Amino acid sequence: MVVLGSTGSIGVNVLNIAEKFNLKIEALIAGNNIELLNRQIERFSPKYVAVADKDSIDRVNHDNVFYGTNGILEIINLSKSSIVVNSLVGFLGLRPTIESLKCGKRVALANKESLVAAGKFVDVSKISPIDSEHFAIWYLLNGREIDKITITASGGPFRDTPIDMIKSMKAQDALKHPNWSMGKKISIDSATMTNKLFELLEAKWLFDTDRVDAVMEPKSIIHALIDFKDGSTTAHFAGADMKLPIAYALLQEDIKERILPNIDLLNIGEISFKRIDEKRYPIWRIKDEVLSNPDMGVVVNAANEVGVGKFLENKIGFLDISHLVLSAYDKFQDIKLNSFDDIFEVDKEVRKFCEREG
Repeated sequence: MVVLGSTGSIGVNVLNIAEKFNLKIEALIAGNNIELLNRQIERFSPKYVAVADKDSIDRVNHDNVFYGTNGILEIINLSKSSIVVNSLVGFLGLRPTIESLKCGKRVALANKESLVAAGKFVDVSKISPIDSEHFAIWYLLNGREIDKITITASGGPFRDTPIDMIKSMKAQDALKHPNWSMGKKISIDSATMTNKLFELLEAKWLFDTDRVDAVMEPKSIIHALIDFKDGSTTAHFAGADMKLPIAYALLQEDIKERILPNIDLLNIGEISFKRIDEKRYPIWRIKDEVLSNPDMGVVVNAANEVGVGKFLENKIGFLDISHLVLSAYDKFQDIKLNSFDDIFEVDKEVRKFCEREG
């Protein structure tokens, strides 16, 4: 197995599951957390290792270290593994997804941007999503005809914050997710609801349907629901822990062993659902348009990455992230993607626009 993003929260859980089921780790790809990477190297003895920067190579306790995007792509081509876990954050995860599929490998995908930006060009039959919502949908499917899919959102750290106070929230506030332990980028995306918009686009491609929506379920106990044509609705309950979807994505078989404790309904008490409010989450106003014109996913993603970066550097306010995305969305309404090359061109142009605007 090749693990991209091994030192992130998903990567760490992937390695825990790999150890539990005695899965061989052929390659570890990390960013700049060299201390943790060295512990992982000692524990799993990978054949190949990659880091973000060339300057970090001397600090890595391994004789076969690559670096940067080209290093990742080279490892994917050299590896004999049939599965690549892509838990890289952001648009930089797209090329490794494309390369893995070209090499005939299955991709256990936690990199949302791969499908958000390039879903129309990706063979989703070779994708196993590492995501609680998409795993829940897959788990519920049983051959009956689907009417609608609904995924759930926690609402993030500002779900109960008075709306007039949200604009003054700082990065340290947005990073305090109430239910999940996640990296900085995805935590901010959860706070703006962009993360859920991305998951709807992913669901569109993975399950070949436009009938997808989201509601808030603040406890993150129900991850998805399916309305069937016969009038029944089925929900997937599970704890807020990524080990379950990871295990199924890696093993590709029914799992008889306990991965998580079952839900204690009496301990949970009440479960409530709320509509996602566009006043609280301005990005939500383009949800239906993006689903009907998914080429715009690359625009939304590029603008959002610039906005999140600026917010984390305290250069713009929290609500300015969504305003920047909406501005780029209006500016690039007429884009049409005909190839992978188009994706990278549009991404570049949107980032230039957002750097000027932001």
